[in-house]
Amino acid sequence: MKTFRFAPPPLFALALVLAVSAAGPAQGELRVGRAQVDITPGEGMPMAGYYSVRLSEGVHDPLYAKAIVLEQDGVKAAMVSCDLVAMTREIAVQAREIIARKTGVPGENVIISATHTHTGPEMGLRMQGVDAKTLKIATDYHAKLPGLIAQSVVNAEADLRAAKLSAGIGHVDSVAFIRRFWMKDGTVGWNAGKLNPKIVRPTGEIDPSLPVVFFQTPDNAPLAVAVNYANHLDTVGGMQFSKDYPYALARSLSSVFGDDLVTQFTIGTAGNVNHIDVGTATPQKGHGEAARIGSILAGHTLETLRNLTEIQPGPLQVSSRIVPLTPAPLDKDRAWADGVVARYGTPEAAPFYDQVNAFKTLDVLSQKGKPYEAEVQVISLGDQIAWVALPGEVFVELGKQIKVASPFPYTIITELANGLIGYIPNREAYPQGAYEVISTRVAAGSGEKLVDAAVEQLIAQRSKLMPSK
Repeated sequence: MKTFRFAPPPLFALALVLAVSAAGPAQGELRVGRAQVDITPGEGMPMAGYYSVRLSEGVHDPLYAKAIVLEQDGVKAAMVSCDLVAMTREIAVQAREIIARKTGVPGENVIISATHTHTGPEMGLRMQGVDAKTLKIATDYHAKLPGLIAQSVVNAEADLRAAKLSAGIGHVDSVAFIRRFWMKDGTVGWNAGKLNPKIVRPTGEIDPSLPVVFFQTPDNAPLAVAVNYANHLDTVGGMQFSKDYPYALARSLSSVFGDDLVTQFTIGTAGNVNHIDVGTATPQKGHGEAARIGSILAGHTLETLRNLTEIQPGPLQVSSRIVPLTPAPLDKDRAWADGVVARYGTPEAAPFYDQVNAFKTLDVLSQKGKPYEAEVQVISLGDQIAWVALPGEVFVELGKQIKVASPFPYTIITELANGLIGYIPNREAYPQGAYEVISTRVAAGSGEKLVDAAVEQLIAQRSKLMPSK
């Protein structure tokens, strides 16, 4: 008997391939996409970071919105980190709306954060006294920014591919320092100065952890590295736009893994942490200092990459909660604050702490007694890793409380995400006073409410993975 072998014609074979492709990723397969979009402003844009208006004089290194999109069993989520001093609620909401329209990623499944670079564009918080031309430049930039942020997610979704991720936690304790100090007179000083003999000790301890997440193809080709660290980005100074120390971090990692690598930096809870070592007289400002810090972080990142734990694919979960925060009590009235702000940026400007209090007073009064709405968001993948997003500049003690209570071994916390509430001290800091407490818009206990909201969501997401009895 003659045996016949059936060979499908070319058109049939093509249809078979298309049918398999249309079926999408296999069940349980993790897919990852990454992208970066240039968000550098044009000439004449005001710069952020200080209680004065500065007009940029150029670009040292371009600013980006860097997105990582995750997909697991049809659920998609994204994390976007922007080289900005802050992420306003308005811009985050607008970007999420565009993302929801243009991609398969629900807007509520997106974390949009700022790195807190003090050499980024002004985000509308300190625009008093600028001329009409400068105001238009800033307004036009803010209007197009949500679209640029959304485009990073559009591009990252288009880049989705089968992938794996691994995580590890490094330890860096040489570049970050608590910036609040107990002084010999019993008060708390802020940025008390190098070698100041009146300093007794810092009011707390930093978080030295360096969470690192490595995204690779199944055959180990590098796709992206996500690095998180709790330290202010106020190293560079000057009049040119710059990412600050994440610039050197990204350059160093790309020199190892290639220019196609996307390095996404996010800032941990660093509301009371900066790079200034008061125990030495060595100057710590400029691109050289930023390069030093970024290179140290890169070195520890590369060391951590040698000892990563592969995260097994599991359900991708997203949740968020709006936490109402009571406005801070005021010790000044509108007339006083208006008078201080009227002199802002002039030779007759009020003392620094008066300026801080005036802007805080006007902001709190604008709430008309209504609470501030703070979004706390959690994204988790499987039972090993979770990302927590908090608005505002959060004291490091609060971030450490979340990590201790989290049921996920790798819990990565990003501040200045999905909105801006200003400084959020821990409860113990309020009676101590000093800059962050004078500046805060929210009452004592607000930070602890954010901790509770984060931990409750982390526990709820982890509980869903437990087998039912």
